[in-house]
Amino acid sequence: MSKNDVVMIELDRPRELRYGHKAIKRLLAMTGKDIENLSTEDLDLEDLEKYLYCGLLSDARDNNETLTLEQMEDLLDQAPSFAELIEKMNHALESAFGEMVEGNEPVGKQPKTKASPGKSR
Repeated sequence: MSKNDVVMIELDRPRELRYGHKAIKRLLAMTGKDIENLSTEDLDLEDLEKYLYCGLLSDARDNNETLTLEQMEDLLDQAPSFAELIEKMNHALESAFGEMVEGNEPVGKQPKTKASPGKSR
């Protein structure tokens, strides 16, 4: 994972928020979602903690810290605002997945086109 995928978030200290393969795999296991249904819309606070926990694990590991899900309430309370938590999480997920263009079908699910009537090949 490149440093371009890192989003800095100010909590108890500046922390790197990133969603690499390991973080996404853990997040899917913790939430019971599959990758097609991984969304930040309508998250409850427990899911928010899980999303951010998974994104912060790499930073904790790099700093020789043990981060637990149970610590997340206190850690997230140190953020400047709730809105900033959401903004940083969304930015980190967009960095990991790339921007999705609204209305486009995923690769492999493109609609089949029909030949125009009256035209022969």
